[in-house]
Amino acid sequence: MSNQLDEKILIKNAVNGDQNAMAILVESHSAPIYSLAIKMLQNEEDAEDILQETFIIMIKKLNTFSGKSSLYTWLYRIATNLTLGKLRSKTIVNQDSDINNLSESSYLGKDIRKWINPIEEEQDQSLMKSCLEQAISKLPESYRSVFIMRDVEKNSTRQTAEILGLSEANVKVRLMRARLYMRDRLAENMKCVDVIPS
Repeated sequence: MSNQLDEKILIKNAVNGDQNAMAILVESHSAPIYSLAIKMLQNEEDAEDILQETFIIMIKKLNTFSGKSSLYTWLYRIATNLTLGKLRSKTIVNQDSDINNLSESSYLGKDIRKWINPIEEEQDQSLMKSCLEQAISKLPESYRSVFIMRDVEKNSTRQTAEILGLSEANVKVRLMRARLYMRDRLAENMKCVDVIPS
């Protein structure tokens, strides 16, 4: 029996009141939901809140799940909406970023000539992690969610589009802008590129 079929049976049983089936569904999806929330919010307590709220909604609304998408996609969409709501309420997002004007040849006013060496050779892992988290925290929310889902969580363009309710073309544009922004921030923070003076 395939995993997909197994999950369909678990969902049916959970809807019919099987607490063990519901517990298995919660356990099997907890890690990816928490991973998304911690990367988006960078706060353990907030991420735990999102995890709990996501599964409260799942328990209440599982009977409305149509099965048109996977349960993973449905839960990710719920968690993403909750996370974006928390970001807005806490005004974590940096509103000064002019990310919409980024192009492939312009990185926030700096022209990057070349990477001096692979980042891994120049920086220890803890510094890399810190710089990456700092750069992600400054990404506007709509770009942050796309960047995390595609480049961090390794979802496909199609999955990301489905979860966020965007077109695949829109996902690609946002991802390109997010990557350019991230490269510029990492260049500033880690001094790992040659920058031509403006």
